[in-house]
Amino acid sequence: MADPLILSLDQGTTSTRAIVFTPAGQALAEAGRPLKQVYPRDGWVEHDADEIFQASVDVLREAVERAGRDISAVAAIGITNQRETAVIWDRRTGKPIHNAIVWQDRRTEPTCLRLRDKGCEPRVTELTGLLLDPYFSGTKFAWLLDHVSGARAAAERGELMAGTIDAWLIWKLTGGRVHATDATNASRTLLFDIGAGEWSPELSELLDVPLSLLPEVRDCAGDFGETEAGLLGRAIPIRGVAGDQQAALMGQGCIRPGEMKATYGTGCFLLINTGETRAPSRSRLLTTVAARLGGRTTYALEGAIFIAGARDPVDRGGAWRRRRPAGRGGARRQRPRGSRRHPGARLHGPRRAVVGRQRPRRDLRPDPRRRPRGDRPGGLRRLRLADPRPGRGDARRRP
Repeated sequence: MADPLILSLDQGTTSTRAIVFTPAGQALAEAGRPLKQVYPRDGWVEHDADEIFQASVDVLREAVERAGRDISAVAAIGITNQRETAVIWDRRTGKPIHNAIVWQDRRTEPTCLRLRDKGCEPRVTELTGLLLDPYFSGTKFAWLLDHVSGARAAAERGELMAGTIDAWLIWKLTGGRVHATDATNASRTLLFDIGAGEWSPELSELLDVPLSLLPEVRDCAGDFGETEAGLLGRAIPIRGVAGDQQAALMGQGCIRPGEMKATYGTGCFLLINTGETRAPSRSRLLTTVAARLGGRTTYALEGAIFIAGARDPVDRGGAWRRRRPAGRGGARRQRPRGSRRHPGARLHGPRRAVVGRQRPRRDLRPDPRRRPRGDRPGGLRRLRLADPRPGRGDARRRP
């Protein structure tokens, strides 16, 4: 009898992929689909949640077909996903009320600034390990409730559901029977108390996001229901869920305190396992949930560079403004005198992370004007930006 298979779904920022694994971890086959990026305004980034679901079903089917095995051989599905991207949908129809707001989106900066000015950030960090930043889901949920016509009233009537991409996919794959997330994804919302391991009424009130919208929080390895039989040919249990960077931490074998990984997807994310002890940062790094198994929580410290591995496909689409070099080999000459690299363009230890000591630069935006890669002499170039702020050097500071 052939070994059972594990079907892994990786729903990322720029693509959706599925891989079929043997119990020994050997990859047998994979399938992928690119994901359309939507830029309604400068600094806004959205995804079509229905497109994400359909692409997920398509790649799950295709990966099994490419493996040359029957769907009956699949023992379970595991899901990993882009983490902070926020979706709200109608409980009855299953339709999103708006495009998903992507983790890169900066539209809620005024809300975060107002709360920081009120002195709320220390308490938020104490409960969540995070910073008051548009990166996280909570202010995105609030924006959707306030800016989609009738949404807040519908939420108060119990007609809406909310979640990160994992919760959306679980709900859709199970035919609306399971509204759940795991602790790693919950820890990225600004609404989850990582010490208590539950949604926080205090943060719900602060951000004006009703807790009734949110999914049940479960362990990373647990029962997340079964897929509808008609989607993949039979009902398949969903038995594992984790945010993409936490999944990478475990996938790289960093299961003991002090072990660290740096991976390059759309961005570069550096996580260090701190065990069952929370390790608050003095350098504005994030304290986050690395995993929760059997009710026991493991924590991590995290720093991020938002654009790293995606520089190649972004360059092909022409989605970032940059100085045009004079010709091939001119990349090093395009840096103006007195300028320095943007502090988020490289990571000098954790204190140079974008979500670290320095706040993200809000003057960098995706450029919706797309130009083919060949339009730029020399093709892919280093991203180097002059810092317009006077007297800002590149001195290394202690954490």
